[in-house]
Amino acid sequence: FGADGRACVASPSLPPSFIPPRRPLAAANMFSWIGKDARRKKEPELFQTVSEGLRQLYSQKLLPLEETYRFHDFHSPALEDADFDNKPMVLLVGQYSTGKTTFIRHLIEHDFPGMRIGPEPTTDSFIAVMHGDQDGVIPGNALVVDPKKPFRKLNAFGNAFLNRFNCAQLPNPVLESISIIDTPGILSGEKQRISRGYDFAAVLEWFAERVDRIILLFDAHKLDISDEFSDVIKAMKNHEDKIRVVLNKADQVDTQQLMRVYGALMWSLGKVVNTPEVLRVYIGSFWSEPLLISSNRKLFELEEQDLFQDLQNLPRNAALRKLNDLVKRARLVRVHAYIMSYLKKEMPSVFGKENKKKQLILKLGQIFSKIQLEHHISPGDFPDLNKMQEQLMVHDFTKFPSLKPKMLEALDDMLTYEIAKLMPLVRQEELEMPEQMVHGGAFDGTSNGPFIEGMCDGVYEVGEDDEWVVTKDKPKYDEIFYNLSPTDGKINGVKAKNWMITTKLPNSVLGKIWKLSDVDKDGMLDDEEFALASHLIEVKLDGHGLPSELPGYLVPPSKRRQVGSAE
Repeated sequence: FGADGRACVASPSLPPSFIPPRRPLAAANMFSWIGKDARRKKEPELFQTVSEGLRQLYSQKLLPLEETYRFHDFHSPALEDADFDNKPMVLLVGQYSTGKTTFIRHLIEHDFPGMRIGPEPTTDSFIAVMHGDQDGVIPGNALVVDPKKPFRKLNAFGNAFLNRFNCAQLPNPVLESISIIDTPGILSGEKQRISRGYDFAAVLEWFAERVDRIILLFDAHKLDISDEFSDVIKAMKNHEDKIRVVLNKADQVDTQQLMRVYGALMWSLGKVVNTPEVLRVYIGSFWSEPLLISSNRKLFELEEQDLFQDLQNLPRNAALRKLNDLVKRARLVRVHAYIMSYLKKEMPSVFGKENKKKQLILKLGQIFSKIQLEHHISPGDFPDLNKMQEQLMVHDFTKFPSLKPKMLEALDDMLTYEIAKLMPLVRQEELEMPEQMVHGGAFDGTSNGPFIEGMCDGVYEVGEDDEWVVTKDKPKYDEIFYNLSPTDGKINGVKAKNWMITTKLPNSVLGKIWKLSDVDKDGMLDDEEFALASHLIEVKLDGHGLPSELPGYLVPPSKRRQVGSAE
């Protein structure tokens, strides 16, 4: 018999006299918890990729807390698998006719479906320019049900927005590494904002949380920041690290005016962007047409290189950006949980609920300060006070959940231990990636050649019997060539550059012409290669595009056998 007087049944594998000892229930639970915690620390979860680790941590540790405290009703919708796996995205924002769509065309060097360019407000939709096997447009309502695209949660903005949202797909080497979001031009005045039919600033805030880079475009002749533009910039308050500013069409003013324009832009931004740091501003003319005023050409060249380098690093830093955004989200979720549970605790059980609710909303700033001191939370982790007060007006505080310490402990554990375990994997992925991930288009090489342009990909398709189309104009080009004093029948890159920049074409275009013309890749041009470069310059000045690969009829006759053997 046992201690409680009941008979004990002996196990067949144990002696008949054996009676298993009993221990108090509380002690058993205590030791069970210690054992579980010890196992958790001894057996860390191993992830193959950073995206996999972030996705699992979010679904197991963060998402349950968000759902419990109704985080999605106040802040951002839940993250999905596509948010962790998608390519880096670049968001373009600016007033109408600042060159947003032209900027995209300049980057990818290709028209995309649905593209409209003009001096008036032409782009009236959000267009996600992404890679696809063939040209096509996916409308917004179809786009938000595609689980492979990171746009499913945009359905919360309704049909008024979805009718103004689509995805332009096209095969392009630049889009293999990044995606670009074109946005409607921002207008001035209250009337335009109301007529949109959806919350424009809220949509941009949604994108700002998920993109890797935000580019604010300004026109050298249009520096004013309208009310709507100001609201948009304020909506990106917690994402200043992603923002870059581009002062476009800077070739339309001379050096003295450009200095004044730059100062006026910084003054305007200083009134809206409340940060002690100065935003990085890139100055240039981001299209493939000749510069109107070329006196600042060297400045534009350096600025374009810096901007392209920044964009080329996006795939390399994508994992770290996703980790950083998840940590910011987790800190906001923790603060939100404390706010919800505090409001729940302060509510009366029976009478006076509505009056108490109004008092709590009115004193929300004091509640923020109290939570900050009690839980040692940074002021920067708290949401916008006015926005939070407005949102709380429509909620029933008595339905908010009480504080759940174990869930918050799991969140703190994720921030303290689990995220730290992913950092070595982040560094490893960065080291395994090439330095320049984005190729093609205007990015096509930014390190070689006199114009700091890269090699053109692809092979030349040549035929020995094809007539060289440059032959008829070669005497004219030869006269220029020999006036440049060639050495051993060739001119070097410096001489070629000094002559080519007199055409006022942007360096990105001249760099591509150089690479197409330097057929033997010796860093110099002979008379035939120089004639080919001159011909391509005239083609571009006439408004035509450049080939991505040199076709056979353009390869100089003396180089055709050489190119054919190289293939």
